[in-house]
Amino acid sequence: MRIGILDLLRPELHTSWAVRPWAYLGTKQYASIMPQAVSVWCRELGHDVFYATYFGQKAPRELLPDDLDIVFISAYTRASALAYALAKLFRSDGALTVLGGPHAKAFPDDSLRFFDVVVRECDRELVKDILRTPPKGEIVTNGRPIRELPTVEERMPEIRASAFFRGKPYLPSSIPTLASVGCPYGCDFCTDWDNPYALLPLDRLEADLRFIIEKYPKALISFHDPNFGVRFDQIVEVLERVPHRSRRRYILESSLSLLSDDRLKRLRDVGCLYIAPGVESWAGYSNKAGVESAVSAREKLDRVVEHFRLIHKYVPGIHCNFIFGLDTDSGDEPVELTKEFMRRAPFVWPTTNVPVPFGGTPMYEQYLADDRILKSMPFFFYYAPYLVTTVKNYGPVSFYEKLVELTEQIVSTGALLRRLKTTSGRIRVSLLLRTLSERGMLGRYRRLLEAMNSDRELRAFHEGASGSLPEFYHDVFDRELGPYAGLLSHEDRRPLLTRESRVVK
Repeated sequence: MRIGILDLLRPELHTSWAVRPWAYLGTKQYASIMPQAVSVWCRELGHDVFYATYFGQKAPRELLPDDLDIVFISAYTRASALAYALAKLFRSDGALTVLGGPHAKAFPDDSLRFFDVVVRECDRELVKDILRTPPKGEIVTNGRPIRELPTVEERMPEIRASAFFRGKPYLPSSIPTLASVGCPYGCDFCTDWDNPYALLPLDRLEADLRFIIEKYPKALISFHDPNFGVRFDQIVEVLERVPHRSRRRYILESSLSLLSDDRLKRLRDVGCLYIAPGVESWAGYSNKAGVESAVSAREKLDRVVEHFRLIHKYVPGIHCNFIFGLDTDSGDEPVELTKEFMRRAPFVWPTTNVPVPFGGTPMYEQYLADDRILKSMPFFFYYAPYLVTTVKNYGPVSFYEKLVELTEQIVSTGALLRRLKTTSGRIRVSLLLRTLSERGMLGRYRRLLEAMNSDRELRAFHEGASGSLPEFYHDVFDRELGPYAGLLSHEDRRPLLTRESRVVK
């Protein structure tokens, strides 16, 4: 059979000049491992496979050939509208359509309105079953945790197509790998909250690293583990056995609680270039930050700042995630503490997210039970800068005022100069591109704030007083999806929110 595999890394069709450099040099590097694995498995089963990623470079339908028998699409929730439109196009061409990825796991019932098959969790045997006897009209899962994936060498055709330029690595090229799956923490917003932590075979990890360093010594190595280093000694011992040629190359995401002084020294010595811990909130999730939940928000700030200064001694690139608008947030304190964090730790790139209740998480169940999800809001808006819930302690106008205030400091020239002063090399290039992209996000926040102030219908919707989707959002949807928007009616855009899904194992 002729099989197409498309990994959607961007949700919209049009990319502004402000964010296009980051799309090509940053977003392009976020290709997922599982679509690559599906491509390998299909190829091993004897099929003709066409793999591509979409990051804003051209019309996504043009990335795959015509006359496909099956199309696998991977999408996160914000990209679901584009996935749904593409499914309609591929179906009209006679192809069987299969959706996987984060959105399929979070909202499988809604996905089944547009796709023939929806896959929540996947492995080689399930892919084989789908190709042999397609379970049309069903939500399927392998019913078992993933324990083995194709090696980097086996995924090289996909990696060259996604991360390289004309088949060769260039400055930002990053090769994705995994040492573990799952996470031991139970953060209510995270889709991995109930996914048990498990270490993948370390001999395969070592083989992958040796292959990369021998064949592509200039490429970065990005660990896609939900939480790197839970089994720190076992994983880092592998990294220590692999020659790194005095080069910083590893990118990983880890919890602050796992990053002690001794461990950071070892990460430095094996060549860790970039690390992304999450603080999330000054009033919650303190176990991940290695801070007792009883301490005050001010005490947490002081400890977290010191911890990031420690990290900066050993790792040059640091990213930190915050969530603003949680039920524990109120008044000016969360904003003022985050702004102070930026001043005291200028070497950290901060990202401020809004709460998004993804299906299957405790946050989703709680917000749904409390009737706080904006039920007519399309999944296209399940990502910053958009609010898809009512906020407990802020009205929509004050909420966006504070987001504008935070983002203005993140992208200010003074903040950029302080970051550049405290970093060097390719980290500086990343900071410049991120600042340019985030200034585009600031423009979105400002337009939303202006609309909230002037549009009574929009305000009423976000206050929970109206259930009708304002025309403001249909206009954004139509503009950002371009001709693909016409494939989805207003009724198609209204999400199907359910608690439980029927699943075939």
